[in-house]
Order: sequence, then C-alpha cells, then structure tokens
Amino acid sequence: MALVPYEETAEKGLQRFHKPLATFSLANHTIQIRQDWKQLGVAAVVWDAAIILATYLEMGAVELRGCSAVELGAGTGLVGMVAALLGAHVTITDRKVALEFLKSNVQANLPPHIQPRAVVKELTWGQNLGSFSPGEFDLILGADIIYLEETFTDLLQTLEHLCSNHSVILLACRIRYERDHNFLAMLERQFTVSKVHYDPEKDVHIYKAQRRSLREDL
Repeated sequence: MALVPYEETAEKGLQRFHKPLATFSLANHTIQIRQDWKQLGVAAVVWDAAIILATYLEMGAVELRGCSAVELGAGTGLVGMVAALLGAHVTITDRKVALEFLKSNVQANLPPHIQPRAVVKELTWGQNLGSFSPGEFDLILGADIIYLEETFTDLLQTLEHLCSNHSVILLACRIRYERDHNFLAMLERQFTVSKVHYDPEKDVHIYKAQRRSLREDL
C-alpha cells in the first residue's frame, strides 16, 4: 500500500504540511516535528487528530505512568512521544518505509532519560503480528488511521491481537465519509465503543473501545 495523500489534502490547509518543521508545546516539553510531505506523504506530517489525541492524554484522561502503550500508524510519532513523556512505556509503530523517519523524530525530541521508554518498531496491520505478544498492551492509540477502507479488516485483526480484556483503545479521527461510520460499526461488533471527547474547532472525535465481556455478548 503506497503512502499517498487522501482527499483532505486538496483543501486549503495543505500549505502547513509542506512546512519542514511543526512545533508543539505538550507534556511540559517543546516538541519539534520534522515533516517530509514530498517523500512520505501522509506518514510524514502532523494531522489534527494527533494533536487532539496528544492533548487529550496531557489532560490526564488516562493513567499513563507505568502503562504499556502502543501507537498504531504513528507517522511522525507525536502521540507516542507525548505518552512516553507522561510516563508510559510506548511502542511506536508504523510500516517499514516510514520507520527511519519516525525514529529520527523520536530521537530528536525525547530527552535521553525518556528514550528507553519509547521503542520504534515495525508493524504492518494484519501481517507481522507474531512479533507482538497477544494482549501485550494496556493502551492502544491511533490518530487518523481510519481512512482507507481496504485496511479496515487488517486493523481490526491487529486491535484484537494487541488487546487483552483490560486494554483500552483510543482512536482519534474526523468522520468524513460513510466508510468511517462503517469502520465504527465493524469495531462495535468486537468491542464496546463510546465517544469520550470531541473538539469542535478541529472537528475531531476520540472514541474509546474495550473488548466486549462474555456477559455483554449473552
């Protein structure tokens, strides 16, 4: 699957994606993300959903100290880095083609004493799941990863593999198209899903999902 822009990139906000640096103040740190739209497209720019999810974590919405977390489709790694700065042990993942770029941003922004808590690792949804233990993570994070319909089945398989009965999934996204609703419907067949936050300025929703208990399925 190529790293290509999706429809939103035709809109007037495109200019900010071409800026080589995007700077944020989060978790009491200045984070300066290097962007590279021309080389890697959607994987190498900071999307609004990532900013909103990182801010949501900063608000203390979930307990991160000592938590085992994973970011899926991390791109620049902003969300994973904020989680690490807030005390989580984070595995920051993306496909192989984006890993070197992702690593460079993580290494440039995390202080030396935080870097051991952030591991960059390859994960192609639905493929190399064997390199991750089933139910390995307390928290699964994803920002703007619901946009290519052909990835939905693989993404759901990946979430199912990474989750235990106590894991929490947080997905931040815009609801742009009917296919986005379709993914949420697919997610609800396997997980209990609720909307926990909405940012009206950026039009970004955050959904929380947890594995359904046997009692719920009866």
